[in-house]
Amino acid sequence: MNTEKLLTQLVERLQTAYGRDLLSVVLYGSAAGEDFHGKHSDLNVLCVVRAVDPPDLEKAEPAANWWRRLGNPAPLLMGQHELESSTDAFPLEFLDIRDQHRVLYGDDPFAQVEIDRHYHRVQVEHELRAKLLALRQRYLGIHRDRKAVLGLLVDSLPSFSALFRHALILAGEQAPLRKREILERAATRFGFAPAPFLAILEVREEKRKHRQLEPRPTFEAYYLGVSRVCDAVDRL
Repeated sequence: MNTEKLLTQLVERLQTAYGRDLLSVVLYGSAAGEDFHGKHSDLNVLCVVRAVDPPDLEKAEPAANWWRRLGNPAPLLMGQHELESSTDAFPLEFLDIRDQHRVLYGDDPFAQVEIDRHYHRVQVEHELRAKLLALRQRYLGIHRDRKAVLGLLVDSLPSFSALFRHALILAGEQAPLRKREILERAATRFGFAPAPFLAILEVREEKRKHRQLEPRPTFEAYYLGVSRVCDAVDRL
């Protein structure tokens, strides 16, 4: 079954579960844009309902279980007031959804979302530094394993490219949505070599083989690039 039919079925199941209490259903992330990759990209869906108390959560169980069995993350449920009052807690996530989403049902809950720059910068730096620490921690145990090192870079690239996009926004730059364009523009703005990031992207997109990359120099250049962006965001 194709993606559009699956999304239509999900909306119908959520309508059955919530009736008039279902306010919006939104597809967000790469699946809502041009960077969708069927093998690696999830179908991420946000549902806005009037309230999200335990009984309201339980109403979505049949639809959520069906959606998970198809290999997708369970729909993200938020109450209307909760969404409106959470822009300071989730500035990065809400900006991502606002800039790349498609309304499947109801009104657009992100049409009027405004994000405070202070909260945005703090969260971007926190996420960058936390993911850099995690990168170091994982590398310690696998640095002699060629395949594991390249796998680490392939797995971490989507998170870092998303954070680089937010660093560009904070720096006042035009921030593209496609990973290749983000990486190229971030490399120019923050002064690091784009080649290792683009090579890892090509491996992820199955346009290049793992064996064509040397893990240690690729990791070193990748690590340096992430560090440069961390330091730049700290100074903004």
